Amino acid sequence: MEEEFPGAIGTSASLALRLGQAIFSLASLLFMCVGVQFYAYTSFCFLVTIKGLTIPWSLTLAMVDAFSVFVKRPSRQVQIVFIIVIGDWVLSFLSLAAACSTASVADFMITEAGAFLCGKKLCSRYQLSAAMAFLSWCLSIGSALFNLWLLPSLY
Repeated sequence: MEEEFPGAIGTSASLALRLGQAIFSLASLLFMCVGVQFYAYTSFCFLVTIKGLTIPWSLTLAMVDAFSVFVKRPSRQVQIVFIIVIGDWVLSFLSLAAACSTASVADFMITEAGAFLCGKKLCSRYQLSAAMAFLSWCLSIGSALFNLWLLPSLY
C-alpha cells in the first residue's frame, strides 16, 4: 500500500486546499472587478488574468480530489502528478507576482498619491483584493509543496 501524504492530490486535505484557493481567488477577483475600473493599471489586469486562470485550475483539481476522496482510490500516476506539480508551481509563482504587484500599486496609490488617484473606498477594495490574492497564494504554494513531496515516492 502506498504512503498517504496529507495535502497531496487525492486527499481530503488537498480538496480543502483547492476549495480555499478557488474561494480566495474568486474573492480577490470580485473585489477587483465589481464596480471598479481595474483596467487602467497593468498590475490589476495581471491579477485579474492570473486569478481567472487559477479558479478553473483549482476547481478542476478539487473535482478530481472529491472523486478520489469519495471513491477512496486516489489515482496517482507519475505523469499526471508531474503535470499537476508543474501547473501548481507556475500558477503559484504567477499568483505571488500578481499579488505583490497589486499590493505595491495599491500602497503607492494610498501613500504617495493620496486621494488623488483613488478614494478611500476604492483603495481599500484594491487592498482587500491583494490580501485575498496573498491568501490564495498561501494555499497554492501549500498544494504545490505537498504534491512535490509526493512525486519522488511514486518512482
